[in-house]
Amino acid sequence: MRVLAINDISCIGKCSLSVTLPILSACGITCDVLPTALLSTHTGGFTGYTFRDLTSDIDGILAHWKTLGIQFDVVYSGYLGSETQIQIVENIKRDFLKQSGIFVVDPVMGDSGKLYDGFNEKYVEKMRELCKQADYILPNLTEACYLSNIPYPKTGEQARVADILRNLQQLCKRPIVTGILRDKEISICYASEFSPLNTYVSQNVDGFFCGAGDVFASAFVGALCSGKSEEDAIRLSADFTNASIRRSALEVNDKRYGLNFEKEIFTFLKNLNA
Repeated sequence: MRVLAINDISCIGKCSLSVTLPILSACGITCDVLPTALLSTHTGGFTGYTFRDLTSDIDGILAHWKTLGIQFDVVYSGYLGSETQIQIVENIKRDFLKQSGIFVVDPVMGDSGKLYDGFNEKYVEKMRELCKQADYILPNLTEACYLSNIPYPKTGEQARVADILRNLQQLCKRPIVTGILRDKEISICYASEFSPLNTYVSQNVDGFFCGAGDVFASAFVGALCSGKSEEDAIRLSADFTNASIRRSALEVNDKRYGLNFEKEIFTFLKNLNA
């Protein structure tokens, strides 16, 4: 099983490729990488970070791969810094994904009801087009609202999850929306061929934990590659992420540096192989 992970590299702060590579490798899966950008740290709470767009390097990398005849069982995309990079991922899916392969899109665009700096509605529209080609999409609630054209809930309001999933299914048959808060619970809501609204609920831990979405998405891909059903992959990945958050809440003083997922990975693997 061979996975291509397309995402940025943050040299400090556990997220993106620095999370995906160890998690998939621990699952016994070959994880190849295509970096979209190189940052000194991730952007969640750090200032003064360096950023290098790697778009100009990608054509040469892909040309070399073609000479090797490389094909992937899974292509998993995360942070894409421009519409050009979205188009590149579309081309990669066409040229490098096996006929029976799986395409997973984490449409990284924003959080807390707002788009990240540098993204706009034109980018969102291009991301919608990429999602139409995916087998699974993994937006957080903010990204799901932008993709589905449904307003992000105001303070005190509940997210219109059923409407969001219904609209997302016009893009991708299997949308999985993370980070839906209600009271003291945090939910993952998803649509499947059996039901338009399914929910997996975990106990919420107060605070903002950088890299949690990347841990979930990476574990989800690892579980799918290990032969798990979508429902089991969601459950295993959510439990792993939640355990990593609970541990980090106790052990990590500066939450900008990411989750202490390494100490929970053995339990995840045990459950994965049960």
